[in-house]
Amino acid sequence: MQDSSKLYSDFARDKLGVEFCSIELLMTAFTHRSYINEHRKTTQEHNERLEFLGDAVLELVATEYLYTNFSDPEGILTNWRSSLVRTESISAAANRYGFEPLLRLSRGERRGAERARMQILANCYEAVLGAIYLDQGYEAAKRFIHESLLVTFHDILSSGAWLDAKSQLQELSQSLEGLTPSYKVISEEGPDHDKTFTIGVFIGKDLRGEGVGPSKQAGQQQAAEIALGYYKTHKRLIDNRGTSL
Repeated sequence: MQDSSKLYSDFARDKLGVEFCSIELLMTAFTHRSYINEHRKTTQEHNERLEFLGDAVLELVATEYLYTNFSDPEGILTNWRSSLVRTESISAAANRYGFEPLLRLSRGERRGAERARMQILANCYEAVLGAIYLDQGYEAAKRFIHESLLVTFHDILSSGAWLDAKSQLQELSQSLEGLTPSYKVISEEGPDHDKTFTIGVFIGKDLRGEGVGPSKQAGQQQAAEIALGYYKTHKRLIDNRGTSL
């Protein structure tokens, strides 16, 4: 336990810039539910409650940042905020800070798919925010969010990554094919508290993309992104708008 505490203490000091009063709180932030099943005698708490708290802190800080620095309409600010706090953005932040080696997972979860690992990292990032908030207060959590995530916002803005994939796909499919995308659940796996959904997006009868996520909405977004890729690879047909895809 002492060696583990030192590992997380060093990480907090060197990577997060935080001297935790309760290092056990940070260790809990890195503890996935699956880890409890294999370590019931030594570990009783996983990170989902901290994730719940950190999610709220993250949304408030991101909202405050956008409101303070930009005068754009509410709809645009909402899309920008979504791009900042989505799974891909926050899991990338967790990767940059070297979260993955410290994750406490079951053996099965360690062999999981890339998308599942991305979700686990994103959840861990939010749990760490919750731990910083409880241990150090709002300003410390805000500082870490600015340093680890909000610094990427201008890259997100310039790349167009903030644009909603479902909205883009609807506009494109309607203009090119006169059809509105429809989304269907292809499969769902896992217990109620930890489901994974596979969603298909159809243009007419044609399956144009499949997405996987911890919610139907997340799966739909990924399916829409893949379907947009389909249109990009068929650029010649898109340019000849009268041609059937």
